Amino acid sequence: MKNDSKNKSQLNNNQNAKVGEKNSPTILHFFRKKWFDSWQGNPPGSGLLLLGMIVAAIMSIPIIYVVWRSLFAGVDRWKRLLDGRIPELLWNTFSLTFAVTACAVIIGVTLAWIVVRTDLPGRKYWQWLLALPLVIPPYVGAVTYIIVFGPSGWVRNIWRDTPWLVDTFGNYPLNIYSFWGVFFVLTMFTYPYVYLIASASLRKMNRNFEEVARSQGMTTSQIFWKVNLPFLRPAIGAGAILISLYVLSDFGAIAMLRYVTFTAAIYFQRAGFDTASASVLSLVLIILTVGILWIEARTRKKNKYYQTSNTFREPDILKLGKWKPWAILYVVGVFFVSVVLPISVLVYWSNIGIRMGALDERFFSFAWNSLKVSGLAAILCMLLALPIIYLKTRYPSTITTIIDKLCYAGYALPGVIVALGFVFIFNNHIPALYSTFYMVALAFVVRFLPQAMQAGEASLSLVSPRIDEAARSLGYPPWKIMFKVILPTILPGVLAGGALVFVSSIKELPATLMLRPPGFDTLAVRVYFEASEAIYHLAAPAALLLVIVSIIPLRYLLKKY
Repeated sequence: MKNDSKNKSQLNNNQNAKVGEKNSPTILHFFRKKWFDSWQGNPPGSGLLLLGMIVAAIMSIPIIYVVWRSLFAGVDRWKRLLDGRIPELLWNTFSLTFAVTACAVIIGVTLAWIVVRTDLPGRKYWQWLLALPLVIPPYVGAVTYIIVFGPSGWVRNIWRDTPWLVDTFGNYPLNIYSFWGVFFVLTMFTYPYVYLIASASLRKMNRNFEEVARSQGMTTSQIFWKVNLPFLRPAIGAGAILISLYVLSDFGAIAMLRYVTFTAAIYFQRAGFDTASASVLSLVLIILTVGILWIEARTRKKNKYYQTSNTFREPDILKLGKWKPWAILYVVGVFFVSVVLPISVLVYWSNIGIRMGALDERFFSFAWNSLKVSGLAAILCMLLALPIIYLKTRYPSTITTIIDKLCYAGYALPGVIVALGFVFIFNNHIPALYSTFYMVALAFVVRFLPQAMQAGEASLSLVSPRIDEAARSLGYPPWKIMFKVILPTILPGVLAGGALVFVSSIKELPATLMLRPPGFDTLAVRVYFEASEAIYHLAAPAALLLVIVSIIPLRYLLKKY
């Protein structure tokens, strides 16, 4: 009986083994088929995919780490911040964001309309002159306005020395260190986001729609509100989201003008070594940013307007007539306030600073630090962007889409949050790199990698996939095709992306302030500290140099729009 039971058990085991042998290949075949189907039958090499996943992890881990730390900051700290600090910051941040966005949209759209659609004298020159505020970082603009309108500024001195002004209007009424001062500064240096995108849309608008409206008896103003404006809504929405995200993330101008929003509060909490409270505030700011992005995505889906290109006719140039002097005054006034006045102040104080020896060894050490850390960030971004854009364009799938989205995490969020994530990670897990300029460069990579990706992707879209297929038929693996075949072809676009990253990095202020090692000052940091102490002859040359360097991305934007 025992032998019979043993034989039966062995027989059952053998049958189960055979069933397993039959099922195993089936299961493996199922997963292999799913894998190939997810890549549309063309999966990338394991090395290339692993590289892309590592880059995506590096880009997203600081943000995830901040969120994780904030969730375990403690109930008492959450209660204390929710009872007092967070409501105040929410009001300050929301009111400033709404006011700046609304006013910048109005200025940007009206300027675009006047320059593109009317017979404004010198309209071709105004098209790029009105985009120049983009070359002035807002914290630099804040410095110039403090010099002009501040408590010890030029206007205050003129007011004090002019008796009839004092007798008529009383004491000096302007307070640059206020909500209205921050609102004015940020509006003047962000309106070009809407202006550039709206100008591009206006140039592409089909004249046929306006002629049909005019044949129905509509006036020019009615055509603008009922025909032109609906077509401009996508452009206005795109510009508004850029402005809103910029105001949410700005630190320099807000800190210079002593106005407290979430970014300033996060920085000061970190400076006071209360990183737990900083992480809580960061989580609230992340939620605000994601909320704005979600609203923009929803409204973009609902508002779609199409034009047919086969009957496209360029729009008419409208005559200003009696409104021409007012249009000229408006355009010149905005240009003077946002470009001429700040640049003139910087040139004036730079001249004084140079004569007083501001361009000394100390200044050039700051310039070298800026060059070193920004150059390293640009090189890393060019190298890391290549596998991401190659995976996205040549191997589209859910996996590559997730990788692409993760790489944009740092770009969509304020620099103070990225910097806070790096503080947590490097201080706790990679202490060898903590308080080194390498950490600053890596933070720049997380912040600005998408700029390199966008420029490289634009170039790669012009390269036929057949080149890849030909190289693959010769036995080249995907990573070798990417570096040996594709990179030389798209090198100009990659270098353009690197240039954009370099310029953005050299101007970055909050991440540099929070992560720089002791004694490692850059031009942006020195502008902030020298201006805060009213040593303008030392701040102005560095600020003017930053403005000159910033012309590089403006050229790219003008070419794009």
